[in-house]
Amino acid sequence: MKQINHLLFLMLMVVSACNGSDTVKPAGSDSGIVMKQIPSKPDVSLTLPGGFSATVFASDLGKARHISVTPSGYVYVKLASSKKGNTIVRLKDKNGDGVADEEIDFGNFKGTGIGIKNGYLYASSDVEVFRFKLNADGTVANPAQPEKIITGLIARGEHEAKAFALDNDGNIYVNIGAFSNSCQIEDRKTGSLGMKPCHVLDSAAGIWQFRADKLNQTYANGTRYATGLRNVVGLDWNIKTNSLFVMQHGRDQLHSIFPDLYTDKQNAELPAECMYELHKGANAGWPYIYYDPVQEKKMLAPEYGGDGKKTGGQDAINPVAAFPAHLAPDGLLFYTGTQFPEKYRNGAFIAFQGSWNRAPEPQEGFYVAFIPFKDGKPSGKWEIFADGFSGGPKNTASGGALHRPCGLAQGPDGALYVTDDVKGTVWRITYK
Repeated sequence: MKQINHLLFLMLMVVSACNGSDTVKPAGSDSGIVMKQIPSKPDVSLTLPGGFSATVFASDLGKARHISVTPSGYVYVKLASSKKGNTIVRLKDKNGDGVADEEIDFGNFKGTGIGIKNGYLYASSDVEVFRFKLNADGTVANPAQPEKIITGLIARGEHEAKAFALDNDGNIYVNIGAFSNSCQIEDRKTGSLGMKPCHVLDSAAGIWQFRADKLNQTYANGTRYATGLRNVVGLDWNIKTNSLFVMQHGRDQLHSIFPDLYTDKQNAELPAECMYELHKGANAGWPYIYYDPVQEKKMLAPEYGGDGKKTGGQDAINPVAAFPAHLAPDGLLFYTGTQFPEKYRNGAFIAFQGSWNRAPEPQEGFYVAFIPFKDGKPSGKWEIFADGFSGGPKNTASGGALHRPCGLAQGPDGALYVTDDVKGTVWRITYK
């Protein structure tokens, strides 16, 4: 009898372990620890348009950058720093209450970009891009052995994030940011003039196109799809226009580098953070020009003879939209769902991480903006959609935000997910 009771006890222990929240996944599936996700108590309250609500889907993930969601509802988040040695987080809301209750961590390369296309999960480090085969249910088939599809990309201490977008023809578009502010002979030094031609453009400051299904590609295998872009972290493929849209981080420090030409106020307000629609061969003009949102003109950069009055960039494309200076747009998403009201469909959400270079004016940003589109073009003024991430006006003004929006993704039900790379919070925004 004692032996039977002991056997029953062991069987119960096994069943309990299998049904518990801390289990190890078998080989051939996502590896790592599965644990109950209990988000921290919200420390900010988001302001949203009427009818919208936000919940904390997950928290304390680390420096959460970009995010992507499978059709089956698995949420993948890329980390800029490792969590327990891993840099990709997989989340799932198993019981449908809007909060992640399962987490699996895997991957060993830090970075920003992540995306899902044609049965693969793509993710980037600062020098490479990888892909993982997905199972039919949206889990990763072999998390320990991703395929390396791009390698040898430049990372020289500035604007290193290899954000990317995927089109519907098997191509991947990778940002290679400029390792410079404005291509000066001495970077960010007062009075230093610009190099001409700017050698940075040879291997950076643009978007490179590669195949999404070819292994071990380098610059030699790719195409410089667009140039003259200082740094792009937010980009998305617009399926309505079948074209690439990007948000550029504009240059810094007009006043501190050229104090005789620009005032402190101009330094805070120039240049615009610009949205561009890109096609093969496009040139956005960096470093030779910047876009002035006040004059609504492309201006010759002071490093190349500009004085705040001379225009330039006759061969450069115009932005399709311009936003206030120095807000650091880190996420771009064209909304294709049906959960949100009609005005949001096919429009663009932009995650602005927030400024540091607007002093002595108050810092600004730390919000998610929206701009409506019609017939593939912006059709109205942009507006702040989700605000309050910073924790209050004082935090915003000082730049000491509690949270900084970074990544954007759309769930299969049309919900909007927003990441924060300060505390690693993921918000889920819905409409009723």
